[in-house]
Amino acid sequence: MNVLKLMTLFSAIMCAKFSFSQQIKGVVANSVKQPLEAAYVYNLNSKSHAHSSENGVFVIDNCSNGDSLKIGLLGYKNRYVVVSDSSFNSKQTIILEEKSFQLSELVINETVNPVSTISRLDLKTNPVNSSQEILRKVPGLIIGQHAGGGKAEQIFLRGFDIDHGTDISLSVDGMPVNMVSHAHGQGYSDLHFIIPETVNKIDFGKGSYYANRGDFATAGYVDFSTRDYLKESSIGLTVGDFNTLRTLGMFNLLEHDTDKNAYIATEYIATDGPYESPQNFNRLNLFGKFTSYSPNNDKVSVTLSHFISRWDASGQIPQRAVDDGSITRFGAIDDTEGGTTERTNFNVEFNKHVSDHSMLKSNAFYSHYGFELYSNFTFFLEDPVNGDQIKQQEERHIFGFNTALNQELLLGDVGLTLTSGASLRHDIINDIELSHTLNRKTILEQKQLGDLNQTNMNAFTNAQFDLGKLKIAPALRLDYFKFMYNDKLLNTYSTQAEAKTIVSPKLNFYYDALTNLQVYLKSGLGFHSNDTRVVVSQMGKDILPRSYGADLGSVWKPFPKLIVNSALWYLFLEQEFVYVGDAGIVESSGKTERYGVDLGLRYQLTDWLYFDSDATVTHARSTEDPEGENYIPLAPDFTLAGGLAVDNLDGFSGGLRYRYVDDRPANEDNSIVAKGYFVTDFNANYTFNKVTVGVIVENLFDTEWNETQFATESRLFNETAPVEEIHFTPGTPFFIKGTISYKF
Repeated sequence: MNVLKLMTLFSAIMCAKFSFSQQIKGVVANSVKQPLEAAYVYNLNSKSHAHSSENGVFVIDNCSNGDSLKIGLLGYKNRYVVVSDSSFNSKQTIILEEKSFQLSELVINETVNPVSTISRLDLKTNPVNSSQEILRKVPGLIIGQHAGGGKAEQIFLRGFDIDHGTDISLSVDGMPVNMVSHAHGQGYSDLHFIIPETVNKIDFGKGSYYANRGDFATAGYVDFSTRDYLKESSIGLTVGDFNTLRTLGMFNLLEHDTDKNAYIATEYIATDGPYESPQNFNRLNLFGKFTSYSPNNDKVSVTLSHFISRWDASGQIPQRAVDDGSITRFGAIDDTEGGTTERTNFNVEFNKHVSDHSMLKSNAFYSHYGFELYSNFTFFLEDPVNGDQIKQQEERHIFGFNTALNQELLLGDVGLTLTSGASLRHDIINDIELSHTLNRKTILEQKQLGDLNQTNMNAFTNAQFDLGKLKIAPALRLDYFKFMYNDKLLNTYSTQAEAKTIVSPKLNFYYDALTNLQVYLKSGLGFHSNDTRVVVSQMGKDILPRSYGADLGSVWKPFPKLIVNSALWYLFLEQEFVYVGDAGIVESSGKTERYGVDLGLRYQLTDWLYFDSDATVTHARSTEDPEGENYIPLAPDFTLAGGLAVDNLDGFSGGLRYRYVDDRPANEDNSIVAKGYFVTDFNANYTFNKVTVGVIVENLFDTEWNETQFATESRLFNETAPVEEIHFTPGTPFFIKGTISYKF
């Protein structure tokens, strides 16, 4: 009898243990059966929890019959599910109903990435309608255009004048945007191939603390993800000042198939700009994406896109020519500047659930890229007869892949998330050219001409140990580079080559001090590569100068409708790169250091009114020059951006946006100053039935401002001696556009 009782007790214990350790598998989706990422699944009884993957899949442990699960995601109504016997036998499909964003519902320690959630909120309340605005969605990032709208923007972040991408890594769906050893500058990043309405998510991080980010990720990285599907098809038209026209078409091709999605999007833009010499700018974008899900919720996406653009430009003009009345602010010294560019992309993404707690994410890509640019920075400084116009040109092929395996493991009672991956990028650049030209037609002298090959292979691993409130994440990255260049201006054939390997360790800490307060300490080594032509000419010197950085910050919700993110940060660079376009070289300006404070606020005043603001204060100096002569040219010491947004107030939406850049040094001793500016933009929309009408106003108060500025030594045709002073591109004056769109 005692033996029977013991056996019964043992069986009951084993059954209870088996029941306690059971898993529930499921998929979180929206009302049109499309998967939702980062939904929080919480067992109210056992306190176990999980998050849905990019494919919407979740696996939650420690569930028993009768338990209650809470499933939530900001922007959706919470869903409650009671666990029953059937819950363990089949995959659960949890449908969440969309609703307005409520910051009061955000719980920081339930959120996979609070900063990413903030960017989702910003995208929802302030939709983008131009490729420039895509980058402005990154808190603290300021941009400027200075070549007729077709050239990549100049980027400012954390006390960097990043030029066109030297110290920020940009990608779209895992496909790199930065162009290594580009004809116009190292890291050149042209995002104009993105149709802004196709952007679904913006993932970003500041600093060099992320093992899956390598070259150029010193100030930070930004990864844009495009939509997998369209809820509705739409067409749109925008007409505005300066002969501005934009047409947009987005067409859902598989409207009623939940396992497969396909859509195409097309955009055409034309404008003359506010300049006396018309920009004659036009751009055509085509984009198509197909996505398919297997019965196991594995995902395959195929993307094909193409864009082509041409423009004329008034270029950067000297302040003295405006002051003496020779030209107006919107005039030109050489109005034959301008260019053409195009890019074709093919990208395949594959996300597979290898097991319940591991996921493989991969993509393979190919890009064909063409670029031709005519500029004149110094006018008649070098050639007093023909002028100093230069041509920069290249044709490029980019091949590559990225793959990463994410695994969730248990080491005793310690949770471990292990992410390991590898990547390859290979660039073939034909006829990369720098020439002295006249009127965009005559080549007076070829200064550089050659073929270039560059390869980057890398591997990384990141381990995040979950110790309850504390998470510790050490990581290691290994990069190998091969640089090859054939100079076509030499009489004999010769391949110049160099190779370099670099190891970049990282160490990050995250501490959930309270339910709505996360404190973090991030640290890591990063690097930015130099131009292949410079690498081989200097025989491998300064190939991959390091960066050393650290962030101490927090994400905090002091009140239900207010979220604050802040950081104290430091960054040291072994070598700062300065691109000298008219010489076709990258100069090193030596060691530099930057430190500063980031502060961001998001406040929901009402259900439909949102306020946001991001400020960065920076101290940036060279460490090798004497005090007073160690300023870093064009490094901003204070930037501020934000605004008010109205989201769906009885059919109305819109916002008021502002951006501010303080005065900043334009040269090393601060004797030439680049003037700051404060610019305000406005937009308003009204939707009735399927039609939306709106108005967009850039520079609402018609501020006179300089969008980009440089301290340049130049000489005008009638001058006997050169002058060094501010050369600038004027910012857009009051600029109004009307829009109308129809969804079907």
